Amino acid sequence: MPDLARAGDLGIDLSEGGRHIGRGTRNLLADLGGGAYLEVIGPDPDQPEPGRPRPFGIDTLTEPKLVAWAVRVKDIEDVVRRAKAQGYDPGPVVPMSRERPDGVLLEWQLTPMLPGVLPFLIDWGSTRHPSEDAAQGAQLELFQISDPNPGGVYKGLKVLGLDYPVANGPTGLEATIRTPNGEVVLR
Repeated sequence: MPDLARAGDLGIDLSEGGRHIGRGTRNLLADLGGGAYLEVIGPDPDQPEPGRPRPFGIDTLTEPKLVAWAVRVKDIEDVVRRAKAQGYDPGPVVPMSRERPDGVLLEWQLTPMLPGVLPFLIDWGSTRHPSEDAAQGAQLELFQISDPNPGGVYKGLKVLGLDYPVANGPTGLEATIRTPNGEVVLR
């Protein structure tokens, strides 16, 4: 999101997640039920410019956009190794961390966001999952994936052990979220 001060415009209750020190970003979170959560990331005006592009193309956004999704895995190194053996490389595993506003340190490992609509992988290890402390009240109703090559995307999902339908269409993601104030669709 280009400006987190406008996050309320999304129509979803969000709670402060924390700052990504050195990356020039901070996040807001909403629990979506079933261990899923929405992370709204934007520039952190209280941090210096990071000296490199912010993640998820944040510096190029002019409006909120659903740019990526993640799949929670256990033993991320093993999942990456198995995916590579089946012809899909989700990228290198990178350790990350951030401090919540209450001072609790969260640590995790992830693979990078790659072009297209396949998810990046995230392993929370022993860290408390962010959905447990995120704003409540929203529910993910529908998640849709589309791509001009749905068969290729579906194959990548299967390699990761995922079974999501993929529509033939422009490359994109769409989430329909039920909130106390009605339905919100993010694209």
